[in-house]
Amino acid sequence: MTHPVDAILDATGLNCPEPVMMLHNKVRDLAPGGLLKVIATDPSTRRDIPKFCVFLGHELVEQQEEAGTYLYWIRKKAD
Repeated sequence: MTHPVDAILDATGLNCPEPVMMLHNKVRDLAPGGLLKVIATDPSTRRDIPKFCVFLGHELVEQQEEAGTYLYWIRKKAD
């Protein structure tokens, strides 16, 4: 599925905890309701990013895995 995004975070090649730390900063800069696409290669993001969304109240719109690359679409919660 294709989603029009407001920002992209490329965390390719980074390992835990860097992708989630970068995600936290990127979401902070996003407008409420904005959609962020995250690209990662660290398998731990399959666990960490959904937990990040639940903990902070953001919506994990979709996640996909393509040949060792993990894709996430996250909608920032309304303030």
